[in-house]
Amino acid sequence: MWCAPLTLLIAYYMIHYIPVLTTIFSIYFLKEIVPHYFKKSRATYLLWWSIGVLTFGLGTLSESVNTLYGWTEINFKFWYIMGALLGGFPLAQGTVYLLLKKRTADILSVCFGTIIIIAAFTIVLSPVDTSAAVNGRLSGKALTWQWTRLFSPVINLYSFIFLFGGAIYSAVQYKRRRLSTRFLGNIYIAVGALLPGIGGTFTRFGYIEVLYVTEFLGLLAIYFGYRTIKKDPTESMHTAQVDTGT
Repeated sequence: MWCAPLTLLIAYYMIHYIPVLTTIFSIYFLKEIVPHYFKKSRATYLLWWSIGVLTFGLGTLSESVNTLYGWTEINFKFWYIMGALLGGFPLAQGTVYLLLKKRTADILSVCFGTIIIIAAFTIVLSPVDTSAAVNGRLSGKALTWQWTRLFSPVINLYSFIFLFGGAIYSAVQYKRRRLSTRFLGNIYIAVGALLPGIGGTFTRFGYIEVLYVTEFLGLLAIYFGYRTIKKDPTESMHTAQVDTGT
């Protein structure tokens, strides 16, 4: 009778090592997408997606460090900046460059980039309440300046609209054109955009383990979406992809 509770306990603690796996996979993803960008250096959206995979991996790296070596203030703040602020932003900005005119995308990059820099600066300066780091958990509740957390919903809403919304928009358009492969690729990306957001919501209630799982599954989904679209020989409906031959 004691086997089931013991199995659950082991599984619970193993979940904390999932970020290690996610970090390793992000390196694998980078090894594919970065050379793709260098071959198509005019494809600004590929540059942003590459940055997005990098920051995603850095976020899960900080989670890995927390699991392996314990909670520290520096790593906690690094995690918050990489995850809560930069989480899906670079990936979303890649979609912005894919869907909108370059001038518009440039303006949005400057505007939100400025917000992120200001937010990151306040995070670095904020005192930390170590008593809020219960059992070494990573949580924004440890920030003494709780008002600094108001930046992340704005940035994350913007990221969600373009990463998830942009993928859904593209999927609908490809469905109408009966391009099933590109439709499926964008559905993968939409799912990948949605999952970490769900995990982030659970984190606000203290369930960081949910985030660890959804980050890994989300990155997998985005990778499969990227691979599916990249291998499809049909022409993209997006000018930015057609102009760069991707």
